[in-house]
Amino acid sequence: MQQEIVMTAKYPSVRRRRVQASSLTLSLLLAIGATPVAAEEISAATTEEGIAVAAPAATASADTAAQVDNDVSRGDIIIVTARRRQETAQEVPIAISVIRGDSIEATGNFNVVKLQQLAPTLQVYTSNPRNTAVNIRGIGVPFGLTSDGFEQGVGIYVDDVYNARVAAATFDFLDVDQVEVLRGPQGSLYGKNTTAGAINITTNQPTFDFEGRAEVTVGNLNFRQAKAAVSGPLSETVAARIAVSATSRRGTIFNVTSDRYINEQDNFGLRGQLLFRPNDDLDITLSADYSKQDPECCGTVFVRTGLTQRPLNRQYDSLAAAQNYQVVSRNRFDRLTDIDASLNAGNKIGGTSLRVKWDVGPGTLTSITAWRFWDWKPENDRDFTGLSVVARSQNPSQQDQYSQEFRYNYSSDTIDFVVGAFGFKQRVDTQGTESQGINASRWNINPTNALSNDPSVLNGLSAINTQFLKSTSAALFGQVSWKVTDALTIQPGARINYDKKSGFYRRRVFDGAGNRVINQPASAVRTAQLAIYQEQTSAPSVSDWNFSYDLNINYKLAPDVLAYLSYAKSFKTVGINQNGLPTDAAGNPILSAGVIKPESVNHYEVGIKTQFWDRKGTFNLTAFRTDIKNYQATVTNGQLGVLRGYLANAGKVRSQGVEADFKVRASDRFTAYANAAYTDAKYVRFVDAPCPPELSGGTTVGAGQTPSAPGTPGGLSPANCDISGQRLPGVSKWSLSFGAEANAPVMLLAQDGQIYLGLDGNYRSGFSSNPSESIYTNVKGYALTNLRVGFRGDGVDVFGWVRNVFDVNYFDQLQVAPGNVGLIAGQPGDPRTWGGTVKLSF
Repeated sequence: MQQEIVMTAKYPSVRRRRVQASSLTLSLLLAIGATPVAAEEISAATTEEGIAVAAPAATASADTAAQVDNDVSRGDIIIVTARRRQETAQEVPIAISVIRGDSIEATGNFNVVKLQQLAPTLQVYTSNPRNTAVNIRGIGVPFGLTSDGFEQGVGIYVDDVYNARVAAATFDFLDVDQVEVLRGPQGSLYGKNTTAGAINITTNQPTFDFEGRAEVTVGNLNFRQAKAAVSGPLSETVAARIAVSATSRRGTIFNVTSDRYINEQDNFGLRGQLLFRPNDDLDITLSADYSKQDPECCGTVFVRTGLTQRPLNRQYDSLAAAQNYQVVSRNRFDRLTDIDASLNAGNKIGGTSLRVKWDVGPGTLTSITAWRFWDWKPENDRDFTGLSVVARSQNPSQQDQYSQEFRYNYSSDTIDFVVGAFGFKQRVDTQGTESQGINASRWNINPTNALSNDPSVLNGLSAINTQFLKSTSAALFGQVSWKVTDALTIQPGARINYDKKSGFYRRRVFDGAGNRVINQPASAVRTAQLAIYQEQTSAPSVSDWNFSYDLNINYKLAPDVLAYLSYAKSFKTVGINQNGLPTDAAGNPILSAGVIKPESVNHYEVGIKTQFWDRKGTFNLTAFRTDIKNYQATVTNGQLGVLRGYLANAGKVRSQGVEADFKVRASDRFTAYANAAYTDAKYVRFVDAPCPPELSGGTTVGAGQTPSAPGTPGGLSPANCDISGQRLPGVSKWSLSFGAEANAPVMLLAQDGQIYLGLDGNYRSGFSSNPSESIYTNVKGYALTNLRVGFRGDGVDVFGWVRNVFDVNYFDQLQVAPGNVGLIAGQPGDPRTWGGTVKLSF
């Protein structure tokens, strides 16, 4: 099922170019503004699930040319490359959402995190750029802390280059033409195997016609965004394109301790491309990009407290009162915090790639060679309070990745096929530091112990972590489309994959005086310190082969009605616990937990794609079911200062649901869409899961004992919990996106154009914000509505916008504070924002 969000109605006499600019390139903006604009037609099209796509008809392949010609008058051209060839979206027998660059800009959804407001089955959660989860249909990666030791279930590709670091999802889109969100396993067509889907981002390419665009936006909260792009020929065979973008915004939470707003936006991006086209059969494109974030981020607000099974004098309210501490506000939407540790989310990502497309014989050979890097420099407040419990928490990382992909595409009247080979190698190095503060002794040591009144026992206690990951992957993959008749196509695919991972983790512990903290010599002080941090060394290593396959059968019931049925046997590669290992009762690492089994995935899908009313209307419907054995889950340890989380296999997970997408272009003056998804994602079997906070913190039950009721202070806690049947975290059972735009012709300042009014929004039902569902971390459902009104004409678009029109209070995410003290913190979503945008093009 495809998704189509028509965010910009087509102006009958003018096809608009998107305009992008940077505040750092004021001279470029002035030059563009002073240049007479010329109308250049671009087809305004829509995607299968309601997301509009701009696709020049010239990009269509020969196979789709007839379809494109027939559709031009209707404005229904949707060219996608989901199957590694250019074809119209309604012909692709898979569930796909396509979002064009104009729609992204018009709705303000300028990165993958915000894109979920347009794609109902896409879920993105981020407490900071590193700890970001991108899921489709509720599956992809485990919810919570991110580990380098497992693979992403949703692949992010930019111009065919795989981005291994999910932090890429938090960066601004840079000169993007369109985004395709593919749902379901993608292994027989894509270099890196992904079990939940892929996000395929295509940027605007160099052109042999001189063109440019610029965009400036200002808004409340000191929001500033500027973009620019220029493209043109350097010679008859060489063309170049350069794009730049910058975004800044004041934070949405005020920290009374630092007297500053936090959780701000601070992004800069630069991309350059060179295209060498010596003849019509060969394109060689060299690309380089660099993006940087440096915001004061990412802090939380107090949300609530809930009783755990810790003794009452060791829960939040008692511990805070013992140190005469009162949180600055218990009204979460005052957007006030008093966290005391330094905050930073320094984040750099970039790289270079060389793409060669060569028409060889009856097909096309494509080679993509790429290198990418990621540099992460965080600072966090991990106790979520204004007390110095955890004085310092940071885990800077540096990543390098190298990838090489070869593909050969062939197309004929009866057979199309793609075969490919992929190689990938990466290394991630991390240096972690976590230190206890002056309030740590009173917070962590039992009040009945006299050492709890001695700040020097834990003040300055530090854990220094050194770790690295080496990962290598290689694959052969392919897919064949056999056109049995004009209506029936059978499409099998297969993949063989090899993966090798090796890691190293070492933790050293030092007291405030710089002395190593080890078991000897034994003392009461050392016992208290070892209850917080213990030294550990591990070096897990594993390699594995996997074979996967898929089969798609599709049938054209009528010229504009396509039905399909598909099955995929897929896998998520073997993983390792890269952030340390859980320990046994004697405090020794459990070495068998170092390696995580690969996920085994069985995916079933049936769908129908239809167009009607002379192709002015589109309705698509998909039903799916995904069963995963050995689901790779994050197990979170509630104790403060010890191993925060590690990977383990849950027995079985299931995600199933229905997706419906509707769009209509009633005329050149009105367009509308609505997309809905019902997703039932749950643990089928997870008998040894971590317990929610209301069942944690007490004395672990022994043989013959029964755990206490949830939230019983000083009670008996189970060692683990059976959460079979519970819903997966972060998944709304119901989600909806909608939008419409109407326009009318008008002459303004002697220029023909149109005025327009647009509305878009989304709804999500409630979801769990903890790996094991808790009554304290359920996020209520919410609906957001956005409006915009403007004027567009030849080469100009000026509009005002309001997002979250009704100033709805909602949470992006809730977090359980460490220590089983019952504190729940959270990150509120954006309040009402407003502003204006000016776009120019030539």
